[in-house]
Amino acid sequence: METMIEEVNRTTAGWFNYFQHSLRHVFPTLDGWVRQRLRSILRRHHKGSGGARGLDHQRWPNAYFAELGLISMALAREKASQCLK
Repeated sequence: METMIEEVNRTTAGWFNYFQHSLRHVFPTLDGWVRQRLRSILRRHHKGSGGARGLDHQRWPNAYFAELGLISMALAREKASQCLK
């Protein structure tokens, strides 16, 4: 999972640098989508089927991905907007 998050972070960081001045409400939605895809991968790894749902959000909460180093575009956007002030 750490290797996968490193790859996702590379793509996410590049995407964020390009679009960081866009509307801020877009970033939490994209963060949620990325975490949902990672939960789906974890579910399949643990012999589950289908997308992330139900207890998957409790099994792998947002904090789990933050501890593994997943970049949050919403937090990066907040930090970038605070630097401009």
